[in-house]
Amino acid sequence: MNLTSPSQVKSWCIEHEFHPNKTLGQNFLIDKNILDAIVDAGLEGAGEAPCILEIGPGLGVLTEEMLRRGARVSAIEKDPILGERLKEELAAYDNFSLSIGDALDPRIMAEAAGKAGAPFDAMVSNLPYQAGTRILLELVQTREIPSMTVLLQSEVAERLAAKEGSKARSLAGVWAQLDYDVKILRKVSQNSFWPRPEVGSSVARLVRHDRNIALDAEKRAFFRKITKKAFEHRRKQLASTFKNMIKSTRRAEELSVDEWIETVENIYTKG
Repeated sequence: MNLTSPSQVKSWCIEHEFHPNKTLGQNFLIDKNILDAIVDAGLEGAGEAPCILEIGPGLGVLTEEMLRRGARVSAIEKDPILGERLKEELAAYDNFSLSIGDALDPRIMAEAAGKAGAPFDAMVSNLPYQAGTRILLELVQTREIPSMTVLLQSEVAERLAAKEGSKARSLAGVWAQLDYDVKILRKVSQNSFWPRPEVGSSVARLVRHDRNIALDAEKRAFFRKITKKAFEHRRKQLASTFKNMIKSTRRAEELSVDEWIETVENIYTKG
């Protein structure tokens, strides 16, 4: 089956009485140009025969292309029906492994890592809209994956990439940028999917950096605690949120990651 052919994808769904689940974000990519762009970016710098984590492969359009290019793919699919299809259609590839379950379940993520047989060189995924942010934040906090190239809701991508002072600046962006450089590579038309989603999508790439590698686990946990509290009261000045601890008249979205680290260090020292 040509997974970038809307008619063939629809025919498969009709034949198997499969109804794409909106809650699971089952909007299948059917644009060959976008497919190539995602895989090109995702495999860039990952080395020869890279070990790739894929979350939410769906019908396997990204999966199959990466396998063809020699990547080793360990995928996690929540929908058991799609999981069975992937097992059947990709059985000929000995560089493919599949775990069926929720990527937010640590046991499933550990299973996928175990089946990979080596540390992941990259993550390449068309992430489900509703769970995409949570999945990414879980992964960036581990710092285990060097790069992540993801197709996700444009609003989420903009929040992850937003710099200080931007209206789109968010807690998710601060947490992601602590250890990753985030860049939006391109917008993706709603017509590039079937079924057609109600919102726009973007391809974003996160590349791990080591600028803050000196922060230990205790201070990272404290960083997340303080920044979360600040963004929960983002309209307040920091001096109002953290009484008697800092005197800044700035608000949560106005600080760069470096400034947040300095602020957190000051609160940590006084605490």
